[in-house]
Amino acid sequence: MFARNASKHLGRALVFAFSITILCMIFASPASAQSRSKKTTVTFSAPVEIPGVDAQILPAGTYVFKLLSSQSDRNIVQIFSKDQKHVFSTILAIPNYRLKATDKTVMTFAERAAGNPQAIRAWFYPGDNWGQEFVYPKKRALELAKVTNQPVPYIPEEVAVNYVAPIVTEEEPPVIALKEVPLRAIKPTGEDVEIAEVIQPPPVQLQTASLPKTASDMPLVALMGFLCLGLGISMKALCAR
Repeated sequence: MFARNASKHLGRALVFAFSITILCMIFASPASAQSRSKKTTVTFSAPVEIPGVDAQILPAGTYVFKLLSSQSDRNIVQIFSKDQKHVFSTILAIPNYRLKATDKTVMTFAERAAGNPQAIRAWFYPGDNWGQEFVYPKKRALELAKVTNQPVPYIPEEVAVNYVAPIVTEEEPPVIALKEVPLRAIKPTGEDVEIAEVIQPPPVQLQTASLPKTASDMPLVALMGFLCLGLGISMKALCAR
């Protein structure tokens, strides 16, 4: 009888603990997904320029930025309306490094000519040293290079189109095109140079001390699950006494 009761209590405890584990993983998953996509809601008080054909301008308002795809040398960023029902643009970006991370979203802007909206240069997610530096079409990149007196990364005009349909997978044609397009930089003089000549890598000691940004969040989710499992068993054992 004692053995049957003990087995019954153990079974209930395991079911209880398993339920807690599932709940922990459910609540952890959205946070992990948001961390991977770097989803950020930003409100601009004035019109801003984003990469696109003929200088695409976003009116003042609230927008959602998401990282769709990430590789070692280039990233794909999508900009949505506030309700995320419309995609304004799918943009190629390259890693941008900063020495000190902050706990808030940071947007940096290129200098602008008088009377023109500011052009977004880079987007940093809270807590990250690595951000996304947006790549402009060649013609606009040259104009920005002359205003800022700095080289600006660019892609060919024929690839710099605005994709305004939601992209679900990384294998869709717009993403593949942006991943494979030649990436170069242009100087204020109009000289065309390799991207490596103008994009400086981070200090080696800091680079080796950081975890890769492509690391999975699943180990953290699993750890939370096991902690919840242990908590559930302990709680059930205490209640059974």
